[in-house]
Amino acid sequence: MNAKREIADGIRSAMPVIFAAAPFGLLFGALAIDNGFSVFEAVLMSATVYAGASQMVGINLFGDHIAPWLIVLSIFAVNFRHVLYSAVVGRHVGHWSKLQRYFGFFFLIDPQFAEAEKRAEDGKTVTFLWYMSTATAIYASWILEGWLGAVFGKLVANPADYGVDFLLPVYFLGLVMGFRKRPSWLPVVAVSAVASIGAYVLVGSPWHVSLGALAGVLAAAAIGGEPAEAAE
Repeated sequence: MNAKREIADGIRSAMPVIFAAAPFGLLFGALAIDNGFSVFEAVLMSATVYAGASQMVGINLFGDHIAPWLIVLSIFAVNFRHVLYSAVVGRHVGHWSKLQRYFGFFFLIDPQFAEAEKRAEDGKTVTFLWYMSTATAIYASWILEGWLGAVFGKLVANPADYGVDFLLPVYFLGLVMGFRKRPSWLPVVAVSAVASIGAYVLVGSPWHVSLGALAGVLAAAAIGGEPAEAAE
């Protein structure tokens, strides 16, 4: 294994993610301050929770003075999809040690999952060095963006008025479209979308995120099909 090449490939994989997530990271920092967080608290949340959608849910609930246990439960509901990510990516990292998997899965956010899957589809090994090079670059930039938003967000009266928060669904749509060449992509996405919308209407946010993801998983399991590795 060429360590320098793995590191360079990892950082190169991270660059599009960093630029795409930058406005959202800045928005989080600004909205966190608007909801009564200190700069330190906003940065700490980015460093520990490290999940954009869940952080947005968290600061909104904190601002509404919701019971702490309900905040934790709501964040778990949004983040449940990461459990599904680990099950998928786990197929590609069997050569990692247990400690590496425990450590690496902390960084398994949406774009990290997408980049790992793309690398595996390209026939490349998802090495721990490549993975952590990508993850570290994204993680450091996310914390920096949250700090910048928290420090300078007060210069903007109401960040949400600029529609920057619309970048999140657009970004997620881009991730989903990246897998459009996979078999059964369309029916799985359709089932997930319908279930998510239905859950949003009947149950409410943030449960629609996890319920939509679970419906997509069940649809994929029902449709069946061999994994890409076995089909090659």
